[in-house]
Amino acid sequence: MTAAAPLPALGVDISYVIPIYNEEESLAQLVTALQDMLTQAGPKYSVEVLLVDDGSRDKSWELIEQAAHADARMCGIRLSRNFGHQVALTCGYHFARGRAVICLDADLQDPPEVSLRMIKAWEEGADIVFAVRAERRGETSFKLATASLFYWLIEQIGNVKVPRNSGDFRLLSRRALNALNELPERHRYIRGLVGWVGFKTATITYERHARVAGVTKYPLAKMVKFATDAIVSMSVTPLRMAYLLAIGLSAPFLLYMLYSFVLWAIGSKQIEHGWPSTIFAIIVFGAANLFFIGILGEYVGRIYEEAKNRPLYVVQETTRAALTAPPGGSRSPGQGT
Repeated sequence: MTAAAPLPALGVDISYVIPIYNEEESLAQLVTALQDMLTQAGPKYSVEVLLVDDGSRDKSWELIEQAAHADARMCGIRLSRNFGHQVALTCGYHFARGRAVICLDADLQDPPEVSLRMIKAWEEGADIVFAVRAERRGETSFKLATASLFYWLIEQIGNVKVPRNSGDFRLLSRRALNALNELPERHRYIRGLVGWVGFKTATITYERHARVAGVTKYPLAKMVKFATDAIVSMSVTPLRMAYLLAIGLSAPFLLYMLYSFVLWAIGSKQIEHGWPSTIFAIIVFGAANLFFIGILGEYVGRIYEEAKNRPLYVVQETTRAALTAPPGGSRSPGQGT
């Protein structure tokens, strides 16, 4: 895949990137909240808001078009199908023109007004500002427990560090975003990639709200896929676990072989009755082999996906014809209004 070339800031101070998938119930409140926040911020900054429709099946795109026609700061980008949250976010990052770029979700769990504190940290010299969740309202105990386990696991085996309980609600300076846009991975764990690029960081804390409307777009299956992408993208530890497991499983059976040899040496007949342990050894080592073949398949599959070199996404249309097509994706003919 062709790496996204660094894009200059074109008269825009702050870009907001908002991936959207079937959010018709919350879009009106989102637009209102953004406009109120921008009014609160005053005319100090020139702002654009990129609403990236990730193949929604409801009326989300119609509402995005209405918002874009009513407010010149709003711009809609419609993908040809659902490519996933991380790719939709990547698309917005490719199109963003601001000197600083902020991502937030469309469900208003991440309050837009918190971004003003992120902008202040950026003005003080931070290239990356992480928003850390001090409280997560409206989420189940299962979601909180699995999220805590995931963050702990990725801290232990990942080769980059990001603040625990920080999501995709963050600010990137232009130079940090340019570096991120040059990373062409298909199976993207953007939180880890942001940590990988380095630069000066800062953190702020905030209380994450419950969804204002609709349902989560990250059910259990997508959460598992997201966690798998994160682990495989940022670490080779699962592959190295094969060595440790092989040693751990082999040790007791080597001891058993020594025990059997001693019994044979002294002429004991008990060795003839060792078939249960033999079956157990076959089952354990067979299951371990299949398990690590599966892990190896995850890595090989990603090599295959990268080798095909397809664009990350296809843009069907935009509400602003003058938007520059980024090298990281593909645009279909005749788009724009």
